[in-house]
Amino acid sequence: MIKPDAVGNGHTGKIIDQIISNGFRIVAMKYTCLSEETAGRFYDVHRTRPFFKDLVDFMSSGPIVAAVLEKNNAVEDFRKLIGATDPKKAEPGTIRNLFAKSIEANAVHGSDSDENAAIEANFFFNQFERF
Repeated sequence: MIKPDAVGNGHTGKIIDQIISNGFRIVAMKYTCLSEETAGRFYDVHRTRPFFKDLVDFMSSGPIVAAVLEKNNAVEDFRKLIGATDPKKAEPGTIRNLFAKSIEANAVHGSDSDENAAIEANFFFNQFERF
């Protein structure tokens, strides 16, 4: 997912280019806005954490781009491509190093497992099926 900060700063195309040029195939993509309720459901795993409300407010503050990507080792390779959550600690050339402003406004979200990738794909693309 490309988050509201990166979409609002005009980085969507550059981020998509990085994704494609690193061997990922986009099999589904959607430009949309999350309501507070929808953002809360997506990040429900963090509901008891102190940053939950700020996260929901941020994620519902502007448009996002949700996408399903395909590649061998997709989750692991995407996590490397996006870099550390804190852009100050992200490797040079990673998406977060190039486009994120802070830990909170960190440009992109990437699934942390194949299981969560499937759950998140279905969250945005109702009964997602591979083309």
